[in-house]
Amino acid sequence: MTILRLSILVTTLAFVTACAKQPENIAAVPMDTASYAGKSCRALATDEAKITAELNALSAAQKSTASSDALGVFLLGLPLGSMSGNDKEALIAVAKGRVDAINRVQASKGCS
Repeated sequence: MTILRLSILVTTLAFVTACAKQPENIAAVPMDTASYAGKSCRALATDEAKITAELNALSAAQKSTASSDALGVFLLGLPLGSMSGNDKEALIAVAKGRVDAINRVQASKGCS
């Protein structure tokens, strides 16, 4: 009976780790600030607003995928949202990195 329980635990852990992460648990990818260094404070603010809007949309989609994964693992043992290609983790990480890069340039320029 112990081997069966261990097998079930290992299988469950494998499926759970395959689930999509919640957006707030996704780390930013470090981005170079060079592409933003030559921009004015106003242009930086415009870029930041655009990327933040994209990030919000990606985060909403990621939350939906994470919920689908949790339900799929619970009912079928499969992370259905991630399996269908809906995981936006990489896009969210890049968007967060771009926002961080813009924020660093804004701070160095004294933008308000």
